[in-house]
Amino acid sequence: MSVDPSAVISAGVILRADRDSKITIAAGVCIGMGAIIHAHKGTLEVESGASLGAGVLVVGKGKIGANASIGSLTTIWNHSVESLQVVPSASVLGDKGRPLPEESQPTPDSLEQKPQESSSTVPENSFTTESVNGKVPSTSNTVATDTTDTTQSNSIETNSTQTNT
Repeated sequence: MSVDPSAVISAGVILRADRDSKITIAAGVCIGMGAIIHAHKGTLEVESGASLGAGVLVVGKGKIGANASIGSLTTIWNHSVESLQVVPSASVLGDKGRPLPEESQPTPDSLEQKPQESSSTVPENSFTTESVNGKVPSTSNTVATDTTDTTQSNSIETNSTQTNT
């Protein structure tokens, strides 16, 4: 791992290079809070003047070009960013993941099914008004009563009389 002394690395940044990998951070690079730079199976290079926003995740191998600006919460997976390129916040670059098999994708019909009763499902009308010690009063006929004392006022009065001297 090589980090230029003029690079600014904020709190909470994680720089990790696997055994077969290398991270190079050049002069004038700024890496925002909570960013994660993880070199995996190759070299991950951040060239001079590049700026990586807070929460950026860079994984794999590739290059962030000189003076590139990577918006916060962006994920870059085995991908390079050209010099002077601006990447908007919350972008996803590179391998976006493998597609799900057709049979595992939910269909509108499968989303509307009623849940089946299982041993963890509580059947209807199974609730009682007794506690473990048997001293819970029934609340079905309880009526709330107004306990406000109407003889006292809750307002605060101030004296607004001024004397001129």
